[in-house]
Amino acid sequence: MHRVIKPEDNGNGAVRIGFFICHCGVNISSIVNVAEVRDYIAKLPNVVVSQDYKFMCSDPGQDLIKNAIKTNKLNRVVVAACSPLMHEGTFRAACEKAGINRFLFQMANVREHCSWVHNDKIRATEKAKALAHAAISRVAYQIPMEVKKAKLNPDTLVVGGGIAGIQAALEIADSGNNVYMVEREPSIGGKMALFDKTFPTLDCSACILTPKMVSVGHSENIKLFTWSEVVAVSGYLGNFKVKIKKKARYVDTDKCTGCGQCWSHCPAVRFPSRRQIIFGDKIINEKR
Repeated sequence: MHRVIKPEDNGNGAVRIGFFICHCGVNISSIVNVAEVRDYIAKLPNVVVSQDYKFMCSDPGQDLIKNAIKTNKLNRVVVAACSPLMHEGTFRAACEKAGINRFLFQMANVREHCSWVHNDKIRATEKAKALAHAAISRVAYQIPMEVKKAKLNPDTLVVGGGIAGIQAALEIADSGNNVYMVEREPSIGGKMALFDKTFPTLDCSACILTPKMVSVGHSENIKLFTWSEVVAVSGYLGNFKVKIKKKARYVDTDKCTGCGQCWSHCPAVRFPSRRQIIFGDKIINEKR
């Protein structure tokens, strides 16, 4: 038999939740029966207040939440409204001003997930109830947290030295940040280096690409790894660790000028490259 864990078991104490649902003008209320959702949530355990308002994100709407927190001694808040991407920060700030930790707030998206994707009012309302009920259940177990600052490594890894990778690396390097570019071919340039002209202007491909390739090689903020591949990535946001495999070149890259005179004396049967050439409907590996 499974033990039922109560919110109080997490050290939350007596949970007092305030629920607020927004009409969003008619964006939500035209499809979702807001009053029905409000009355349904009001009967759930730990819910002390359940109210609706025309525009919950407005100043009067935020004041409604703050006053309810102070009057009813709420320690959890759930708002059923639009996407958290739009107004989660707004409602978190309102909770903090009223004395509640921002992480004791939960938001249910009943606009993008209900009213904007349904035309059946009954089913949309039932779905809104389910989403709001889930938010109520979740917020009861949330605990206060603090926002901490951590040092981040601003260096950037660019995988692939095609025209997109080159442009990205140059722009990041120009902003003053270090860039590590990994290209699996002996040279950067990618597919664009194989073209004669570019669409739709028919400009010379090399005329556009070559200056950028030179800029990558001359930039002090770009560390270039050609003939290399990424084999492992670990760590987390702001502190990644990347393992790069550098393939053998059999030449001293510090002394090499790229003149190509050593090719005639090289014992290798072909120059190492994965590039391909298209002849009609056939694709063959390029050999040198």
